[in-house]
Amino acid sequence: MLRRPGLVGARLRHELSDTVDGWLRPLLADRPGLALVAVGGLGRREPAPYSDLDLVLLHDGGVAGLGDVADAVWYPVWDSGVSLDHSVRTPDQAVAVARTDLKALLGLLDIRHIAGDAGLTGQVRSAVLDVWRATAVKRMPELREISRERWAIAGEAAYLLEPNLKESRGGLRDAQALHALAAAQLVDYPVWVREAYPVLLDVRGELHRLTGRAEDVLRQQEHDGVATALGLTDTDTGVAVEQARDQLLRRVNEAARSIAHAVDVAWRRVGSAPGASRPRRRLFGQRSSGPERIGLAKDVVAQDGEVVLARDADPWADPGLVLRVARAAAENDLPIAPFALERLASESAPLPAPWPSAALGDLLAVLGTGRRAIGVLEALDQAGLLVALIPEWDAVRCRAQRDPVHRYTVDRHLLECAAAAAERDDEVERPDLLVLGALLHDIGKGYPGGDHSVTGAVHAETIARRLGYAGADLDVLVGLVRHHLLLPHTATRRDLDDPMTITIVRESVDDSLDLLDLLLVLTRADAAATGPGAWSEWRGRLVDELVERTRAAIGGRRAPEVSPLDDERRALAEAGALAVVVTGDEVVVAAADTPGTLYRTAGVLALHSLDVREASIATHAGMAVNRFVVHPRFGQLPDPARVRQDLAVAMRGELGLADKLRQKEETYSRRAPGEPRRRPTMLWFDDSADATVLEFRGEDEIGLLSRITAALEAAGLDIRAARVSSLAGVVVDAFYVTDREGKQIPEHDRPGIEAQLRAAWPR
Repeated sequence: MLRRPGLVGARLRHELSDTVDGWLRPLLADRPGLALVAVGGLGRREPAPYSDLDLVLLHDGGVAGLGDVADAVWYPVWDSGVSLDHSVRTPDQAVAVARTDLKALLGLLDIRHIAGDAGLTGQVRSAVLDVWRATAVKRMPELREISRERWAIAGEAAYLLEPNLKESRGGLRDAQALHALAAAQLVDYPVWVREAYPVLLDVRGELHRLTGRAEDVLRQQEHDGVATALGLTDTDTGVAVEQARDQLLRRVNEAARSIAHAVDVAWRRVGSAPGASRPRRRLFGQRSSGPERIGLAKDVVAQDGEVVLARDADPWADPGLVLRVARAAAENDLPIAPFALERLASESAPLPAPWPSAALGDLLAVLGTGRRAIGVLEALDQAGLLVALIPEWDAVRCRAQRDPVHRYTVDRHLLECAAAAAERDDEVERPDLLVLGALLHDIGKGYPGGDHSVTGAVHAETIARRLGYAGADLDVLVGLVRHHLLLPHTATRRDLDDPMTITIVRESVDDSLDLLDLLLVLTRADAAATGPGAWSEWRGRLVDELVERTRAAIGGRRAPEVSPLDDERRALAEAGALAVVVTGDEVVVAAADTPGTLYRTAGVLALHSLDVREASIATHAGMAVNRFVVHPRFGQLPDPARVRQDLAVAMRGELGLADKLRQKEETYSRRAPGEPRRRPTMLWFDDSADATVLEFRGEDEIGLLSRITAALEAAGLDIRAARVSSLAGVVVDAFYVTDREGKQIPEHDRPGIEAQLRAAWPR
């Protein structure tokens, strides 16, 4: 069946169910008082190819030889290799379990008769449903806690690059929980969940079939295969695999977002059920949970803990009502009622362009509430209202980010960044420009083409004009989007002692201190919204130093003298002896400043199973004092004395470094056998006063830094300075190089150097 082409989705699930039912029926002895029933996925007739079989053998308590009867069912399943979750119960026992075990109860709600006495099955189905309806409200805290524990582990499927289709927030488990709440007559089962749920089931089915196991996490390496199996690629129409991959993830993210939104609404509704305990919010000293309606803004009121429209509100005659509702919700930390969202989505008139100042003020007020804004804007987005306000938002909605350092889809990253920026808005003169720039800084990622910063600046200008910005404010907003990567990229890839580095920044910000300050805060907010691997103390120090030097240059002041060496490292250099100092995740190596020092040092660190995440080099008193931020592959830092001993041997050329590194790479490479390797890219920059900048970008590997620097030396280059950075398995290393005579590298020599670097690339 699984080899049959075109059998996917609901048809596959139904045929799997019919096949399994037909296999199981003859296994049950034809005797009175017995019934074989399915629960869980098979009970719902939606099994995935490698799901467990959840079966219950019901009996009336008077069946002789029950153990033999059970063995006759269970052993053929075990012998087949299919995973089995089984139990043997009387109807009373099944109901008793449902009274005490919530997970078992939820499974029994999906009970389906397969063989034997259908009366036993009906008896359990009816009794379990009665138990659930009678106790559901009291069991809500337990169900909520189970859900929260699951979400804490599996994350939010709506924003993940590798979502857990079953366990993540917005996944299959949540849709099933909603169905159970609907069975208890506490909430409705929304139509958008009915549409979203099969999307996740379809993807999970093909994921099982592709991997050959019960896999629920949609990992990146499976995206292409699942997309192809679901027919998202089309060679006739030219739909590329990459487009299909993004379309697949967008479908999954959108489905999960719909389910998660319904879960939020359901929990609020359940909190209003009779007998339910829930916290009550205070508004202006009054309780908002009763029937009273409390005015929040023109035609916007709070009722029963939600923001609703006033009775005589007319969205079509009042285009600014959407943003007033959003502002009231964010400022009072209240959800927008579903019916209010439905009315606004179906009845609202579009805002004129440019927007009235009141509408812009309401949007900025929403963004200024920080994290409260995220839920409010997500609710608008789910109702289609955010795209109505900012049409360009549709291009980034649920758009995957293929850079592993990012933990969110583009749209959620933008909301997170705006919230992080709002938390630091007291650090700038124009907080409005900061939060809006944060909201739009990656808008270019939704459009094809080259640099997303350049593309984004074009769309940001269109959006800003529509919102009512003009003149200098418009220029600053566009500059924020165009240059939002300026500071981190320059600080970590350029030598701060090179006067041209400061010149590059000054020219980019057009000597605007206001734009420079905004970019600094945006840089930190962007990193906070990206993920834990996007920032470090080292990066922060470099960015701060770059900004301080640029400020000084713009103001006509002399930049403060900042030595690349602190007192401890200077002392190591002046001691003139080989030294290795390990402090936390930092390794400092002092060695004679001779050709080969850098590559030998990097190679020895790799031999000691240290991945270099960041590095900088400096010289003093004839010594190289190189600093490395490292991460041990196996959880333990090496003994500095052993590193020094190996380094001393390597410096004499007696370690056999190249052979040892090759063996290490073959043993511990994280690349799967046969997995294709992307070729590295090399970029040359002539923006340094006395050197040429070579930027190397590629996938990180054991000993890569040693290979690159050795190849540069073999090409006859002198490395004056370097900035080495590794994030999420990708290196971006910038080397300031000259020839042996201290001259810059002419263009006609560069292809040969690139060829030598590619030859050094691991095969």
